[in-house]
Amino acid sequence: MTTSASSTPTSEAAPALDLIFIEGYTGETVIGIHPSEFHRTQPLVIDVQAGVPHAGACDSDHIADTIDYGVVRDRLDALMVDHGVTLLEALAERIAQMLLVDFGATWVRVKVVKPRKFDNVQAVGVQIERRREPGRPSVRHPQAGAQVLRWIGAGTVPQAR
Repeated sequence: MTTSASSTPTSEAAPALDLIFIEGYTGETVIGIHPSEFHRTQPLVIDVQAGVPHAGACDSDHIADTIDYGVVRDRLDALMVDHGVTLLEALAERIAQMLLVDFGATWVRVKVVKPRKFDNVQAVGVQIERRREPGRPSVRHPQAGAQVLRWIGAGTVPQAR
């Protein structure tokens, strides 16, 4: 398997993916490990890419057959208010699992950045890639997605059984 900074993972067996993405989402949240970060919000910039094998919307022209990036943005807004984590890595993982489980993505890349965290650094952050485990179903219906969001807000993440 090979990857590059601007492409999805490729392998002999992996199907081509259609990518739905959000670039430059900006939100304010309380996150960090230093005492100066515990009680004030700071900006985060988030980029997400979610891959699905041949999105059905390509043929049907119906939003229900793909990932609605407007709904993803709304879920990111909700996470900025109540994610319950201190590390960017943990927040990126929550976002990745949301896309894989709730939205049915097969592959995701999530980048979470703290711009201007230090005076002499443009940005710090983390970027992760995840694939849905073979055989693990996705939720892809609004009521279940809302329940998962409540679990995330409570600091718990549903695990595969």
